[in-house]
Amino acid sequence: MTETSILMEVKNVFKAFGEDWEREKVVENLNLDIKRNQLTAIVGPSGCGKSTVVNLLAGFESPDSGQIMMEGGAVSGPSKDRLVVFQETALMPWLTTYQNVTFGPKLRGDMPARSLKEAADRIIDTVGLREFKDKYPLQLSGGMQRRAELARALINQPLVMIMDEPFRGLDAMTRQLMQEFYLRLCEEEARTNVFVTSELEEAIILADSLVVLSNRPTTVREVIQIDLPRPRNLNMLSSPEAYDYKRHAMEMLHEEALKSFSGTESGSDFLKSYAQQP
Repeated sequence: MTETSILMEVKNVFKAFGEDWEREKVVENLNLDIKRNQLTAIVGPSGCGKSTVVNLLAGFESPDSGQIMMEGGAVSGPSKDRLVVFQETALMPWLTTYQNVTFGPKLRGDMPARSLKEAADRIIDTVGLREFKDKYPLQLSGGMQRRAELARALINQPLVMIMDEPFRGLDAMTRQLMQEFYLRLCEEEARTNVFVTSELEEAIILADSLVVLSNRPTTVREVIQIDLPRPRNLNMLSSPEAYDYKRHAMEMLHEEALKSFSGTESGSDFLKSYAQQP
């Protein structure tokens, strides 16, 4: 991953929801650079607004103020250049793996049939589903469904792949296998990725840049550059360097999570009790 120019810029973004008299600020003064051909991982305390950040980057939501730019142009709505793989499966159960993967290009009609078949076969091979291309989603394991989702996004050749906690809900072994698979895929494909996760170790092993968000209304608390060598493997998580990254990020996440308690009476009691701990 050699080219590090900025592909997307988030500039002073503010977003709130609700009616005027009870409007809740979710994102405030958010500034973020997404570098080309790198993986930017985003972590934050529970409920801070990570999904809102995903929706803003994807163009599903528009900022109330501020700008989101991509290659010099304003993001004004969804685009096949910015595709999201969500934590819930979006595979259509009445379509086979192959039909799910080719659905987008077929709907748009922007690929000749022969080119589409070649691209689909190549990508299905890449994600290891050649023997399952004629199976339906309910005939696939959880990990296979995740790989089919990836293939469906990859065939559109997005400039930015946005992953919204894609491995959440998988059992521990399947999640580890998907982490290893996605790690290899990212290093081979060298695509621009935004990976939102609640798992800090997952973020560290995947990321070039680790973005730590604050408590709501969320902003960027810090961006940590992850300098673990590539190619990577999960064993690197036991290295002193990975431990230092985890400790530093965990301290910030812990501080931000505690802030969510401070606005309530029970939260104040909790903080007092916590402060008195040895």
